[in-house]
Amino acid sequence: MKTKRLTELALLTAAALIIFIVELRLPDLSSIPGVKLGLANIFTVYAVYSYRAREAMLLLLTRIVLGSVFSSNFSAIIYSLAGGALCIAGMLLLKRVIPINFLWLCSVFGAMLHNTGQIAAAVVLTRSPAVFVHYPMLVVSGCIAGLFTGLCAQYVLKRLIPVRKNETTSKEKEE
Repeated sequence: MKTKRLTELALLTAAALIIFIVELRLPDLSSIPGVKLGLANIFTVYAVYSYRAREAMLLLLTRIVLGSVFSSNFSAIIYSLAGGALCIAGMLLLKRVIPINFLWLCSVFGAMLHNTGQIAAAVVLTRSPAVFVHYPMLVVSGCIAGLFTGLCAQYVLKRLIPVRKNETTSKEKEE
């Protein structure tokens, strides 16, 4: 991986971590565990459509691990990893059939997959299928949050495409 690309990913990860920490300080949106905006996922969705699969997965994994360290919530890492793994796998597959103009749709499906992974982890950890009671509300809130984060990522991506094209054109002129 080239230095510039690694630096870009590091900056995206840092920005995602900052947003994650700020979001932790916001009051809970619901009394149901696991319901939150997930604003740090804007960077994950952006990375899925802007970087290679391996790089997007690296960004997500780094954000999850460092986020659990910074928040001192090591038990949440299991839920985040389960949800994040299912989410990134699904979004990377969906990216092949969902064009960039409908990136928000990929984000909605990713949010639903993330919630599915979290519930699966909860069932395994608690050994109780009673946690499925929360699943419908998590899916609904996940769709709303996924729509919002997807629209944000799509907006950022559309704004950065001309910038990246200018960088490519200026590099070609230099060579």
